Amino acid sequence: MASFDLVIRGGRIADGSGGDIFTGDVAVKDGLVAEVGEVTAKGAREIDADGALVTPGFVDIHTHYDGQVTWASQLTPSSWHGVTTAIMGNCGVGFAPCKPQDHDRLIRLMEGVEDIPFPVLADGLPWDWESFPDYLDSLSNKQFDIDFAAQVPHAALRVYVMGERGANRDKASADDIAAMGKLAREAVEAGAIGFTTSRTLNHQTSEGDPTPTLTAAEDELMGIALEIGKADKGVLQVVSDFRKRRDEMDMFQRIVERSGRPMSISVAQTDLAPDAWKWLLAEIEGANERGLEMRAQVAPRPVGILVGLELTLNPFTAYPAFREIEDAPLAEKVAKLSDPDFRACLLSQEPSSDHPFVQSLIRQFGLMFPLGDVPDYEPTPDKMLKAQAERAGKSVEELALDYMLADGGRGPGTAMLLFPFLNYANGSLDPSYEMMRHPNAVMGLSDGGAHMGTICDGSFPTTLLQHWTRDRTRGPKLDLPFVVRAQTAATAKAVGLRDRGLLRPGLKADINVIDYDGLRLHAPEIRHDLPGGGRRLLQRADGYLATIVSGDVIYENAEPTGALPGRLVRS
Repeated sequence: MASFDLVIRGGRIADGSGGDIFTGDVAVKDGLVAEVGEVTAKGAREIDADGALVTPGFVDIHTHYDGQVTWASQLTPSSWHGVTTAIMGNCGVGFAPCKPQDHDRLIRLMEGVEDIPFPVLADGLPWDWESFPDYLDSLSNKQFDIDFAAQVPHAALRVYVMGERGANRDKASADDIAAMGKLAREAVEAGAIGFTTSRTLNHQTSEGDPTPTLTAAEDELMGIALEIGKADKGVLQVVSDFRKRRDEMDMFQRIVERSGRPMSISVAQTDLAPDAWKWLLAEIEGANERGLEMRAQVAPRPVGILVGLELTLNPFTAYPAFREIEDAPLAEKVAKLSDPDFRACLLSQEPSSDHPFVQSLIRQFGLMFPLGDVPDYEPTPDKMLKAQAERAGKSVEELALDYMLADGGRGPGTAMLLFPFLNYANGSLDPSYEMMRHPNAVMGLSDGGAHMGTICDGSFPTTLLQHWTRDRTRGPKLDLPFVVRAQTAATAKAVGLRDRGLLRPGLKADINVIDYDGLRLHAPEIRHDLPGGGRRLLQRADGYLATIVSGDVIYENAEPTGALPGRLVRS
């Protein structure tokens, strides 16, 4: 009779601690790691991991599956990339608490901030909740491929308490603050893993209104954080433009100090202030030296907008001729744009747009680049459209159009161009390297489950392994044990999950078995598999031999097994 439910034999084990890789076995019993090392007893099932990399399951602390968890059992694309626990509700947006009259308001906010289309959310969300505890109870009745945890979104909380005043960013009264704090504390006590807010102009509703939390005053943020502090659990997550960076950072530090709750802040390099991230990291480091638990959430590659004929954005929407065919089916668009006369007319026009990102695309057309069938997220300057166009004797607009028309507008890696708007101001990922190595940084910002037609970054975990430990040629690499720890034990600790992230007896048996040498990202692709036939960007990877959640194999050779051991994780 088998002693264990599962034994993974002969793998190269990176156990999540950051220590040296060693060859050994991992035994699983009753959903937990039972033994690590030399396992002599048999398992009811055994996996031959000879030569493969064995790691804890990845913990992704920044996703937006708030809607998807209500209609789907698979949290793809994250679960395709070794993620076994996803944290959602980031950036202050989500769907609970919510009164019936505010359903459409919160959908429009999510549509604008995270590019999840209104029809998808309207068709998919069951709205069988009002309070945040009700939302958690609704999700507790469902089964998933991976685990996930929820955070209380400030925008939903503000609208729930203040109604129209909250949406219009009116100053909260003392009674408003007391009500928000009470509800936030109740949510954390019911199982929410934290509280999130946004203070960036980039976050707007689909109608162009700023997020309700943009100008929330310190007394409001402090009042909510202090109530959460009384629960003695829960983390705080913030994204901000730092328009008044000294005042803003001082405020965040006071909130952490008085509430006693850890805070993470999104940090990335911007084109307008390419060295500002250094100041933020120094401030976070100084806060930790004074005993305040603050972290920078950082990303391993450029955060970029994908543009194409089937996607939410493309620079040609700024041209009058294109607007005539903007809503036409793809085949009709391709036929029109391939017509020499129409094409000549389009390219002769002066572009104009009110959309801020389209304006950026027009201004910096030449900085876009095709990802290629084997995506390159750290391209040399000669790969940019400007350099390619000069070599071909074409304008960047002509060349961009050529790429977008590849294979009928669906060419993998070519019909989509990437415009890097964060972490690539200097044309390299050296700033990302410095951020990731910082002792107070934590991996995040993948936005899995969001940006259905603009950004495809749920594959960050694979980039961390493939690019940063194996393939990078334009600068130093990162050690494999460091990278494994960075997205397992370190991320689990950052959100207070103490039962996972390490391959240690007694901890949760969330495990990846990876063909490290064969690990390879595919080009992003479009699928129409959302409610109502909505489309989304997805990215697959080769090399994940097995992904295991609570001892059950959920993916084998990148294909789902049908097992659904994943559940809502309550704090």
